[in-house]
Amino acid sequence: MKKIVLIFLIFSLILFTAVIKNTAKQMEDELFTMKESIRVLEAEYENILLENDYLSSAEKLQEFQSLYFEDQLIQKNIKNIKIYNISKNERNIKDLKIIKE
Repeated sequence: MKKIVLIFLIFSLILFTAVIKNTAKQMEDELFTMKESIRVLEAEYENILLENDYLSSAEKLQEFQSLYFEDQLIQKNIKNIKIYNISKNERNIKDLKIIKE
């Protein structure tokens, strides 16, 4: 009887160890996949941030205006900008509200 209990205990420990090892391997694979996704997204974010900083600087915008638009762009007063809203047979014009955060 003691041999059967000992064999059952050893078999259950081996089975339990295999289940834990398999679960740990799956979690490790998921973690690796997530880290790779994050690495790719961070690289893309850095590129987009660099592009945004480069293209949105005041000097660059003035340079693009002089290169491509010459005198076509004129400065407008922000208070004169209106919002035209169309919704289900209703049309209205509202003033632009600027909220500083």
